[in-house]
Amino acid sequence: MPLPKLAAASALSQQHPVWLCDVWGVVHNGAAAIPEACDALIRHRRNGGVVVLLTNAPRRWPRVVALFDRFGVPSEIYDRVVSSGDVTRGLIEMRAGQSIFHLGPDRDHDLTVDLPVRFTSFAEAEAVLCTGLLDDHLESVADYEPLLAEMQQRDMTMICANPDKVVHVGERLFPCAGLLAERFAAIGGQVEMAGKPYPPIYRAALDQAREVLGRNFAADEILAIGDSVATDMAGAALNRIPALFISQGIHREEIDGVGGEGLAALISAAAPGIAIVGYMDTLRWGRT
Repeated sequence: MPLPKLAAASALSQQHPVWLCDVWGVVHNGAAAIPEACDALIRHRRNGGVVVLLTNAPRRWPRVVALFDRFGVPSEIYDRVVSSGDVTRGLIEMRAGQSIFHLGPDRDHDLTVDLPVRFTSFAEAEAVLCTGLLDDHLESVADYEPLLAEMQQRDMTMICANPDKVVHVGERLFPCAGLLAERFAAIGGQVEMAGKPYPPIYRAALDQAREVLGRNFAADEILAIGDSVATDMAGAALNRIPALFISQGIHREEIDGVGGEGLAALISAAAPGIAIVGYMDTLRWGRT
């Protein structure tokens, strides 16, 4: 059955008062805000709805919103923010007293602060916290093959703080920590993740939504909005949440020219059992 293309998100606002909305690829593209999406989120909140931004960024939520001014994203778009970095800290806290190596760029250092573990050199570490490649402009997964092989030989666990495999920054694609995790798992390594599509980040987001709304709500009152089949759509399916797919995000090149029937097949293959309400090129409140 073809996936319906929706002209307006306003029709979804009353039926689904709780919106769990992806950030990168829906709200902004890593370089600038997507105005129609920002407008839709603001209007949903004015309509009595709740917006929890749900992102796989490997950093704590205040650093996620710290970029909004630079990109032109208005602060009125959200009630709460939950990041993969936030819930990944829970995985690290379970390893209290252990020695952990941080694999990732310096910009993700805030994720390692005030945790009950010791961050050490790779040689001394018992596990690895991966927030990304050291230089995602110049490196690829192939550069990390020796490190991953040694991790597997030493029976080390990778705690992956960002399940995303790639991300758009403007028109360019860059590799993310999820690619390293995928490769490590392929050679027999143990990987732990708490971000999308895994349940911990959804539990945290729904707890935040209940606090804002001041009541419980049914699963069909929630709407997951995102542009990634492997994380946003798969997460909605795994957590039994209705979903709206944004087609002009991370998959825009590969699905160019694919209609509703092709999109339905693509999404259902990666997210079996998903309750998907339809798709939009860009999240927007009404017709333009």
